[in-house]
Amino acid sequence: MSAEQNQAALARAQQRWNAGDLEGYLQIYAADVVLHGYIGVEPGLASVRQFYNGFWAAFPGAQLVFEDVFATADRVACRFVVQATHRGPFQGIPSTGKQISLPGITILRFAEGKCVERWSQADFLGLLSQLGALPGPR
Repeated sequence: MSAEQNQAALARAQQRWNAGDLEGYLQIYAADVVLHGYIGVEPGLASVRQFYNGFWAAFPGAQLVFEDVFATADRVACRFVVQATHRGPFQGIPSTGKQISLPGITILRFAEGKCVERWSQADFLGLLSQLGALPGPR
């Protein structure tokens, strides 16, 4: 697949995410996908699905905004922000009703039109601070 086709696959996944279609979003991933940078997410689509089910339960209706997207050969890099309201338990934190903004950067490696490997860095420490679980910056 070309860099443009891989970038288009990521755009379709973003559309499905923002439409609230988790199964549609997950179609971007290969069955044996490996996500790096996610604590507790084992290789494979079942573990990825479990992670996102938990995230969506805590932040229903979360919106995914892409700030920058770059593609080359089999890789797509993206700077993103997830915007949502905390409506359910997240990592032991009860619902706060607070709006959050979770910025991050991810790199996806594609093979045969599917993401087979992904590296992500997201500001989960900042997210915990926004939820009041940690003190904010001074």
